[in-house]
Amino acid sequence: MLLCRVSAVSHALARWGRRSHLGGGLLHRALSFSSGRCHGVGSGESSAQPSETGSAQGLYRDTVLLPRTEFPMKLTGQKLLDRELEIQKCGFADLYSWQRERKAKKEFCLHDGPPYANGDPHVGHALNKILKDICNRFEMLRGRQVHYIPGWDCHGLPIELKALGELGTSGLSPLQIRQKAREFAEGAIARQKAAFQRWGVMADWDQCYYTFDGVYEAAQLKVFQEMHSKGLIYQDYKPIFWSPSSRTALAEAELEYNPEHVSRAIYATFPLVRLPPKIASEKDLESVSVLVWTTQPWTIPANEAVCYMPNAQYSVVKRADNSQLTYRHAAVFSVSYQLQTEPCKCPVFYLQGSELEGGICKHPTIPDKEVPLLPANHVTMAKGTGMVHTAPAHGMDDYSVASQFKLPVECMVDEDGKFNDLAGPELQSLPVMREGTDKVISMLRDCGALVKEEPCVHSYPYDWRTKQPVVIRPSKQWFINTESLKDKAKEALQKVRVLPESAKGSLLVMLDRRTYWCISRQRSWVHTLTFFKDISDTHTHTNVLLDVLLNSDCWWELPIETLLPPEVLKQVTGPVTDYIRGEDVLDIWFDSGASWAAVLEESDSRADAYVEGKDQIGGWFQSSLLTSIAVRNKAPYKSLVVHGFAVSEKGEKMSKSLGNVVDPDTIINGGKDPSMPAYGADVLRWWVAESNIFSEVQIGPTALNSARDSISKLRNTLKFLLGNLHGFDPLTQAVDPKEMHYIDQYMLHQLREYSIKVTDAYSEFDAGRVIRVLQAFISRDLSSFYFSIIKDRLYCDPEDSLGRRSCQTVLEEVLDGVIRSIAPILPHLAEEVYLHAPGHDKGETLFKSGWIKSSSVWRRPGLEEAVEGACAIRDSFLSSIPGKNAAQYDLTIAIEPGLLFELMESLQEEPSSTSSQLAELMMAARVNLTSELPRDLPPDAILNHGTFLINLEGGVIREDSAYNIAVVPTSASRCPRCRRYTAESADCMCPRCQAVVSQAH
Repeated sequence: MLLCRVSAVSHALARWGRRSHLGGGLLHRALSFSSGRCHGVGSGESSAQPSETGSAQGLYRDTVLLPRTEFPMKLTGQKLLDRELEIQKCGFADLYSWQRERKAKKEFCLHDGPPYANGDPHVGHALNKILKDICNRFEMLRGRQVHYIPGWDCHGLPIELKALGELGTSGLSPLQIRQKAREFAEGAIARQKAAFQRWGVMADWDQCYYTFDGVYEAAQLKVFQEMHSKGLIYQDYKPIFWSPSSRTALAEAELEYNPEHVSRAIYATFPLVRLPPKIASEKDLESVSVLVWTTQPWTIPANEAVCYMPNAQYSVVKRADNSQLTYRHAAVFSVSYQLQTEPCKCPVFYLQGSELEGGICKHPTIPDKEVPLLPANHVTMAKGTGMVHTAPAHGMDDYSVASQFKLPVECMVDEDGKFNDLAGPELQSLPVMREGTDKVISMLRDCGALVKEEPCVHSYPYDWRTKQPVVIRPSKQWFINTESLKDKAKEALQKVRVLPESAKGSLLVMLDRRTYWCISRQRSWVHTLTFFKDISDTHTHTNVLLDVLLNSDCWWELPIETLLPPEVLKQVTGPVTDYIRGEDVLDIWFDSGASWAAVLEESDSRADAYVEGKDQIGGWFQSSLLTSIAVRNKAPYKSLVVHGFAVSEKGEKMSKSLGNVVDPDTIINGGKDPSMPAYGADVLRWWVAESNIFSEVQIGPTALNSARDSISKLRNTLKFLLGNLHGFDPLTQAVDPKEMHYIDQYMLHQLREYSIKVTDAYSEFDAGRVIRVLQAFISRDLSSFYFSIIKDRLYCDPEDSLGRRSCQTVLEEVLDGVIRSIAPILPHLAEEVYLHAPGHDKGETLFKSGWIKSSSVWRRPGLEEAVEGACAIRDSFLSSIPGKNAAQYDLTIAIEPGLLFELMESLQEEPSSTSSQLAELMMAARVNLTSELPRDLPPDAILNHGTFLINLEGGVIREDSAYNIAVVPTSASRCPRCRRYTAESADCMCPRCQAVVSQAH
């Protein structure tokens, strides 16, 4: 036999896709279950039907071994919900603590990014938490000790505002505000935690982390202290994003950009009162002004310079009134068109940007004020005029110019977003974004500096919570010098595995853009920046007080002399009241970004994975990286998984006003609307797993019904497997793979390949691929192929026969492999099936019994080639009789002597057989195996031919073997018991069935 000679096999299963018609639809077309018994066996042509009472078949129904199981085909409504809750109570309650106590060679740490404790759980939470749980359950099943501490981000303005509600802040002390906010956060945490548990998320729910907890705050303050001691944290007066609607500074991660914001853009002139020395001798240059364009006219009063690009070309263009404008040469005609003016036939003068050096302009709205022309690399030549109005107090790039050239940085805007007294009496108290803008434009028009005003739709930063525009204004704040950390952070990030890969580029871009990080805020409900200001000598003292502060409320409660460090108290010569308690609080991104210090274990202190939404690219991913690099010079994570957002079925952002919000509680427990039945937690989990998480994830009735239907089909398959394992004990009745039928051995080989693919997909955080591999395996390899072939052997062979026990052994391995492979995604269904499965003690849980158990023994040399060769021939056979029942035909296979013939001989040693493994695989009445087709074939014989490429020993043995087939209707009668066409007459059982029935009696 070739199977004994060949030592290696290598052949791609290229023909699998053509097998959907192979006796197919066994599960979904022909099985019906009632009273724990399966009736029907497949395509309607094999095995006796018990419903045919009074017929010949009815005489033998008790001798047919039909599937039996108490596992329900369907579980819906309250029964489904009760079953899930029962499984959670019995199987999941102690799972996390159990796996933490067991011995394991490796640990897997998934650090939970803290969800915000400001409301009820939503589908975004479900997407994130279930993804993490799928990952954790897989790692636990394959033997790793999972470290997963759920956490909550408890601080911040949204919680503060919601907690106060209609009370407002009037008359409330910081401590009272903090108490109200804490109570609100605790209520939100309780609701979210209950939801996460109901979704089946595995964790020790009594040991979570909270950013308002004293231990957490102490760890965070330690990070602050270390960064401050390294000079990375400092106080400074510089422009920051300021939210007038929140009255606080904002970090860039707290902004959202409105692409439809409308600004009142203007073209304005700054008259040159002193020409640049390099062009002062030009006679034609009279009444020259530089032309600027800005979308923020309110910043004009704060102007301190006009910037140009040194290596760019500029032109001086004469207007109709003979005045002359200077702006970028490339925009001569486009600007003229915008201004609806006709330039001269040619510009008056061309010049290089560097020739503008030394020029002085008159400020358009402030009499007697002059501003210089200055070079700057941030000037863009892609839009505008190439001459940039520069207000150092109200622009990041503007501030850089001011720092370089020692320009004043005077803030003309207060914390409410209104002009202050420095702006002058005409502007004072006017909101800069509304009436203030109106007034500035009016002032420019009155002095003749306004050339044109136009609406400009562009992207503009908004406060991500209040949804109101922000302004840039200088303020004395605490900053982190990220410029000194960026290179190390980027180097560390290169060693981090990021999925999808494109997200790494976004992270690097955001790091490049961030030169400093404002970490102070002007609210009450965040961790307090514990520092004092000595008003007598203006020195600032940073005081971490790890030994004193049990929580940051102490900063507001205790007297100053208790909080001041002993070394400072010794130096106090005047009253303690010379020290002012700082009232700034920490940015919530620093607050949560230091979570690695409080949660990760000291042994490695790097998480294997962070799994969060794409909004965290500029948020938690980055703040965690920067703080960890600053303190430990390494990233806090080895892998980043960046997923998209949950959106409606139309791809819209979910909004109550649009009525498209999908509540996960309603998904699980059902809603008042009949269109929203109780789906249970596993449908929610399947939706998460099946989705392409790296894009926007759509959810709605269509997606949920699809998930429910997919699980229903899976239950059907599992019920079939359980039903055919009735009475089978794998511990005592399993057949050694070497003694199995080749098709059974082949299925073990396929199961091993399936387990490898599934394991790889989980390892790549790709649950969607797991589902695709699962569905292909069930529909292609099992339902349409293997189940169709073995049903006769299962139902009609003797109960204890080697052939029947052989396929039962495979079915038990398949059942075990499938339920373990789906367990991370569908833990409730997996545990339910495991309770009905044979081979383990009652009460044992699947999640404590390990991952898929496959064996290298299942891959036998030559096995794949033998079955694949037979399948190629079967494809030719079935394509010859489209739509017909293969069991009604005799098949003759003619193969010239060689490897393919020897492979087929391993499946059928005798020349002709109705019961060989080859006949079973072909599902024909009889198979004749010969070296050439007989010459006396009947006229109605159907002929076909084909080839099969044998590729053995890594290509050392290659043979393209030809075969011919002849198909003729069988002359045999249908057996009244097994319904195969192998009987001598219609009222007589076939020899196999006669033997089985006689043994039974």
